[in-house]
Amino acid sequence: MTSQPTLTKAGNGPEDSGEPRSGLQAGLKNRHLSMIAIGGVIGAGLFVGSSSGIATAGPGILLSYALVGTLVVLVMRMLGEMSAANPTSGSFSAHADRALGPWAGFSIGWLYWFFWVVVLAVEATAGAAILESWIPAVPQWGWALIVMVVLTATNLVSVGSYGEFEFWFAGIKVVAIGAFIVIGGLAVFGVLPGVDSDKAGVGNLVDHGGFLPHGPGAILTGVLLVVFSFMGSEIATLAAGESENPQQAVTKSTNSIIWRIAVFYLGSIFIVVTLLPWNDPSIKEQGSYVAALDSLGIAHAGQIMNFIVLTSVLSCLNSGLYTASRMAFSLGERGDAPKAFARTTSRGVPMTAIIASVVFGFVAVFFNYKFPDSVFLFLVNSSGAVALFVWLVICFSQLRMRKIIEAEAPEKLVVRMWLYPYLTWATAALIVFVLGYMLTDTEHDGRETVLLSLLVAAIVIAIAFLKQRLRARDEVRAEV
Repeated sequence: MTSQPTLTKAGNGPEDSGEPRSGLQAGLKNRHLSMIAIGGVIGAGLFVGSSSGIATAGPGILLSYALVGTLVVLVMRMLGEMSAANPTSGSFSAHADRALGPWAGFSIGWLYWFFWVVVLAVEATAGAAILESWIPAVPQWGWALIVMVVLTATNLVSVGSYGEFEFWFAGIKVVAIGAFIVIGGLAVFGVLPGVDSDKAGVGNLVDHGGFLPHGPGAILTGVLLVVFSFMGSEIATLAAGESENPQQAVTKSTNSIIWRIAVFYLGSIFIVVTLLPWNDPSIKEQGSYVAALDSLGIAHAGQIMNFIVLTSVLSCLNSGLYTASRMAFSLGERGDAPKAFARTTSRGVPMTAIIASVVFGFVAVFFNYKFPDSVFLFLVNSSGAVALFVWLVICFSQLRMRKIIEAEAPEKLVVRMWLYPYLTWATAALIVFVLGYMLTDTEHDGRETVLLSLLVAAIVIAIAFLKQRLRARDEVRAEV
């Protein structure tokens, strides 16, 4: 392995940005990519996890979301720079392989795959719980099985079918949040016809113990609670390799990340904390968005939100299976996974990679029902910090890839990281700080999550170096 990886080494196929990569096919249309990019930043965690953040930081949770949102924007800018220059199904894993070495691409690729197959189990269980409440005749495990099978079939048909499902799933999420922001905003400013909400008003930001009722330190605690709800922003860069115009798709999704986070995260949370006082008991009892809708007297608010959460869960499952399978495909292409993972059907679908990913997902679902407080809890906690590991690797990859691209193909720098390299280093430092702060958090399992994730990462990295050493030995023997 040379010390200066080249730009062409990591490409999964033709370098022309309009051609499909390897055995994959350009089955995603521009509208698919646009909605995948928008929906990628709206996870189910936004709906179900924001209440704990509001209880912890009060209205100051807006600063927590803004801080993490800024972090995601910067990381996505770096990833966009690398992916626009060379779109690939392996995204940051393939970039790390070139920039930092095979061990980095292997390690972060498998850790990311591990993260998403665990997410499959979490989301399948969450969706099954909602469906069982509607149709109790089918047991929860039965619903989990049905949901997993249907979405696996969708992904096996073609990348276009995945894109079509995700287009509608994401579309429902976008319309729902957009309607929530508009209706809630009208209520906050007292101009919503037929609604007299006595609790709504911007005064809720400061009237109940101040903007930071638990002090400035709560902002960082809030960061720990909301950071993982942003995972998924990078999916558009993985999907770009199967789009009609990968470079254009990456550029567009990268440039629009700022307004997407500002509107869907900061906008909707702002509406929640202005419709209701942050310490209103209903936020914790019902969930922040359901409580906000209830405060407006909207009938069946709980069921409406359950439908939206179910849509988000199905979207996350759909994208999680797609993402895990494409990462496995890329690992197979680079020799870091079984070669069968890199094989595609006549429709350009990596069938073996999809089946392997969903099988592990099924196993994780089984653990969730059989050993929820031991084996499954270990799986969830040991994958919990992977998002931050991925972002950190993206930072270090971009620091080196910029020099490689400038030396070999400067015309491909259609997206540039701002204030390079200073802002890249600042972003990496912030990520390390968040990881370090998590080690002090015992109340929300932050310390356990980081330590277990570091343990799993250390094991994967050790395997990567062992594999690299064995490969080098085999090459020496072959030369002799």
